[in-house]
Amino acid sequence: MKTLYGWLFALFLTFASLLTIEAKDFDVIGPQGGISYKVSLPEGLNPETDKCPMVILMHGIFSSKDYNPMPALAKGLAKAGIASIRFDFGGHGKSEGEKQFMTIEKEIADAMAIYEYAKSLPYVSEIGFLGHSQGGVVASMTAGRLAMAGLAPDALVFLAPGSVIKEACQGGKFFNARFDPKDPPEFIRCWGLYKLGREYLLSTQELDIYGTASAYEGDVLILHGTRDGIVPLWCSERYKETYGDNATLKLIDGENHTITRRRSQVVSEVVEFFRKSLGVI
Repeated sequence: MKTLYGWLFALFLTFASLLTIEAKDFDVIGPQGGISYKVSLPEGLNPETDKCPMVILMHGIFSSKDYNPMPALAKGLAKAGIASIRFDFGGHGKSEGEKQFMTIEKEIADAMAIYEYAKSLPYVSEIGFLGHSQGGVVASMTAGRLAMAGLAPDALVFLAPGSVIKEACQGGKFFNARFDPKDPPEFIRCWGLYKLGREYLLSTQELDIYGTASAYEGDVLILHGTRDGIVPLWCSERYKETYGDNATLKLIDGENHTITRRRSQVVSEVVEFFRKSLGVI
C-alpha cells in the first residue's frame, strides 16, 4: 500500500512539474494569466524570409481554440496561403484563469495581447480577425478600438456574432439559467456546468457593442446559419446595419450554431473572403 501511495505521490509531482513548466512557457499574457495559442502556417512558408497574412481566430463562450470550427478554419486558411493564430481566452481551454471571472473587457484585453504578438512576428503582413459567437463580439469591439487608434485590422469575419449576450444579461436569463439582473448572485451555472460570474452578468449589460464596433471601416463578412438555435439572426442583421456597405451578410442554409452541418461551406466562404481582402493571389 505504501508503495502505491508513493507511486501516486510521485505521479502527482510529475504532473505538477509539467504544469509549472507549461505555465512558464506562456509568452502572451492576458488579465487572467498566460494565454495558450497555436499558430498554423502555410506549407512551404519560410518564416525567416517569407511574408504572408495572418488571421486571428476567436472562439465562442465556453469553447476553445481546439474545438471546431477553429481547427478546420486554420487548416483551410493555411491551404490558401494564409497563416492563423487561434487562442484560448482566459479561463478557457489551456489558458490560465477561470471561466467564472471572464468578462468581455478581459477577453478584449486577451485579443489585444494576441494582436500585439501577431504584429511582432516578422513574417506577418496583413492581419484579419475572425470571431465565432461571443468571439464575434470581442472581435468587433477589439477592431473598433484598434480603428480608433489608427491600428485597424485589414478584414473581419463574424460567424453568428453573439451580441444577444447583452440582452440576455439585461433580461436575467442566460441559456437555461435565470437570475435578478439588477442584483445577480456571485455566479450562475449554465447547463449546470459552466459558471458565469456576477461581474460578467453586470458589465455585459452596459456594453456599447455596436457603437464601439462602428469605428471599424474595413471589409466585413458575416455568416449566419438558418438553423442557429442559440444566436438569433437579428444579431447579424444589426451588425450589417452598423457596418453598412462595408459588410456582406450571408445566410448558410441548414447550418447550426456550432458549425457542424455545413462546415466545409463555411470554411470555403471564409477563406475566399480573406483571400480577396488580404490580397492573396
